[in-house]
Amino acid sequence: MLYGTLVLTVTGVISQLMGFLYRVVLSRLIGAENMGLYQLLMPIYACALSIVSVGLSVSVSRLSAEHRALQNNRAIAQVVRQCLIFLLILFGLVAAATILFYDPISVYLLGDARTQMGLLLFLPCVLLTAIENIHKHYFYGTGQVRPPAFAELSEQLIRITAVLALLLVFLPQNNETTVGLIVMGMGICEVVSAITLVTLYRHNLKHAGRIGTPLPSKQIRRSIRSIAIPISATSLLENFMSSINAVIIPQRLVVAGWTVTNAMSAFGILFGMALPMLLLPSAFIGALCTVLVPKLAQSTALGRREEINQRLGKALVSTSLIVLPFLALMLTIGPILGEALFLEPSVGDYLPILSIGVLFSCYESVLSSALNGLSSQQAAAGYSLLCSFVQLVITYIGTAIPGVGLYGFLIGFVVSSILGVVLCGICLVKGTGLRIRIGSWFLLPALAAAFAGLCAHLLFGVLIGAGLSELTSALSVCLFGAICYVIALWTQGIEVFGFRFSHSSQD
Repeated sequence: MLYGTLVLTVTGVISQLMGFLYRVVLSRLIGAENMGLYQLLMPIYACALSIVSVGLSVSVSRLSAEHRALQNNRAIAQVVRQCLIFLLILFGLVAAATILFYDPISVYLLGDARTQMGLLLFLPCVLLTAIENIHKHYFYGTGQVRPPAFAELSEQLIRITAVLALLLVFLPQNNETTVGLIVMGMGICEVVSAITLVTLYRHNLKHAGRIGTPLPSKQIRRSIRSIAIPISATSLLENFMSSINAVIIPQRLVVAGWTVTNAMSAFGILFGMALPMLLLPSAFIGALCTVLVPKLAQSTALGRREEINQRLGKALVSTSLIVLPFLALMLTIGPILGEALFLEPSVGDYLPILSIGVLFSCYESVLSSALNGLSSQQAAAGYSLLCSFVQLVITYIGTAIPGVGLYGFLIGFVVSSILGVVLCGICLVKGTGLRIRIGSWFLLPALAAAFAGLCAHLLFGVLIGAGLSELTSALSVCLFGAICYVIALWTQGIEVFGFRFSHSSQD
């Protein structure tokens, strides 16, 4: 579990850094308004993937892990094959609906006709990404993380190269064509990624051998449906609410007295600049969740209850140890980095409250993934939908209030994330008997992160007073803050990945 998480984390960090730099360059090439238009399309893309990919990918991961634990490779091949069949059927429905109704979707749902070209060009991206994800999750489920890690880095590099090359060659263009060029670059990268993953899957399956006994196709389809339907439905409704959220934010800001241009620009700054800065730890969280689901499925299949609780505990404390210090440092250097990288001084305005929402959303992701790994996907689905609805209501009301604006969304983000953590946590405690160690899992890492953040803030002021540039000072305090964090962990005796920083033991 540790090896898989570390490999995927390193891959994810590199990918996130590449993606972050890509966003910096992209925002400078196309501007805040085009970034806002591009962000309008992303929830629709996510909704399409929710229908054709998310549930099927989790099914492949879960069932591959269970059948690998029982040494039945033939059943694994059946699972992948049936999921691909379901994928093609679902994509046909999505593509037909999009082609028939792309005009009302862009005009009435997204609220901007300039998204039409990008909406249609996203269709091949959806199909290729779904095929890629199914084969990726075969590797995740069978405990092989290096092939998808290689594919992930290659995909990111090709996407950046293709998109930027198209923009540099064809700009300047109108808003709709500019967004369409970005989507075309994404499609080029997905072609390469899908071909790579399918080739690696076939080679790996042939090398693993035909071990085990084939299962009845009806049983395979029933198992897939029991996992995929609640997860896909949840993801779809969640992304649909997120899409509504994204669409109503600019519209409600206009109600609050903003101009259309200012509302779209602010939307692009929040979702295209500020939020991605704080989501860099999602590389670790995504890797952890990807590994956690099949590992918990294996432990469940083998009836190892104590192993389940150990893995849950390690997942939660690891989340605290990674996310908390990062957010503490970003509160000090985030505004400076945002202005230096994006040339937007208002990026830092949203970081304090946004960091709280990001922290609890990370815990929520881990707990929700744990429920999926323990065959409690229905509970995870219900909690997720409830939290999304709460966020939508608060956003709708808050963003239209003069003087509140985007903080209405931020408040909804924080409240819904905290609610999700509470609900998922209660369900896990009841289902597994997990003993939550608030001190060593949450409070002590939080104290260490606060100490590191405070020291970094003080040093930053000293360096600025000494005449260093803001960017140089910001980068310097990162190393100092990391050292302070390790010292704080050492003094508290917190265990990290099996290594205890001191001889004392604390709960």
